[in-house]
Amino acid sequence: MMEIESLVLGAVILVSLTSVFVLLSGDWRFSMGALAIQYIGVFLLVSTSWTLEMAVVKMVAGWMAVAILVIAMSSGPDHWRETGQLNRSAMVFKLMGAVILAFMTTSLVQNSESWLSSLTLPVRWGSILLASMGLLQLSLTSHPLRVVMGLLTVLSGYEIIYASVETSVLVTGLLAGVNLGLALAGAYLLVAPVMEAG
Repeated sequence: MMEIESLVLGAVILVSLTSVFVLLSGDWRFSMGALAIQYIGVFLLVSTSWTLEMAVVKMVAGWMAVAILVIAMSSGPDHWRETGQLNRSAMVFKLMGAVILAFMTTSLVQNSESWLSSLTLPVRWGSILLASMGLLQLSLTSHPLRVVMGLLTVLSGYEIIYASVETSVLVTGLLAGVNLGLALAGAYLLVAPVMEAG
């Protein structure tokens, strides 16, 4: 039992760090790597409610979504692939936003026992923080890759909560399909300028 609790706590730390890194990173390659690692933490958090096989589906679907986006970025126009570093003020602003969200998440999680009683405190914290960081990412960018990464992060946070409510194999497949659909839509937006020019 102690090993499971330490795994869950490690997963919460992992998703917290990777979601902040995705928010702050100026290089799309590092962001995609962090998103892929984030899905390992999501897998560990989802596995507290689902069977191991169903939780693996979530992780593999996430990795497939990351692979689709990496391929699209590699074949998209050069201006999408710019890896310029964020200036210091933008980095500080995003970091302060992440810290404020962490405090808000802590307050929300402490008062969520009545409506999320099926989840343990660390799982609640990780899921709500993921959803919050994804929303922050969505609110700060219009770049198609960043938008899709924000949507995938929000969806991961939602799926962790939803996993405690619904354990259907069909729903697991549908949620995996939504992840892949978001990645394909993002890939189309990234590659569309090249298709129009050709």
